[in-house]
Amino acid sequence: MKNGLSLGDSAVIEAIVTEEMFAQFEGVVVHPAYSTVSMVYHMEWAARKLILPYLEEQEEGVGGAVSLKHLGMATLGSNIRIEAIVIELTPDRVLAKVEVRHGDRVIGLGEVKQIILNKQLIQEKLTPRVF
Repeated sequence: MKNGLSLGDSAVIEAIVTEEMFAQFEGVVVHPAYSTVSMVYHMEWAARKLILPYLEEQEEGVGGAVSLKHLGMATLGSNIRIEAIVIELTPDRVLAKVEVRHGDRVIGLGEVKQIILNKQLIQEKLTPRVF
């Protein structure tokens, strides 16, 4: 990774809850509210925004771990704000604390770990082995 990423750096994304973000399984809506699956996606995306400016051409970030507590609901049309903050940093790992807010309420808290790997290594791991 390039130099520059530091502890405390942050990245923010904002979204408006759509029907596609509702809690659902196999296309059947369970609750017309912002789903945990969508929250994980947004948490990972906010954390990824932290590393993008610092990846070398031959590097890529891959998900290493996600943990979250889904604490509250947001309904159709709600504005949500997701902020990721770097809390641990090594040359090949970035851990971010992530907070999801709907207005003044915290509706999600968690952490996202990203591992920085060489793109060629990733490709090798994705190539099927012939036995």
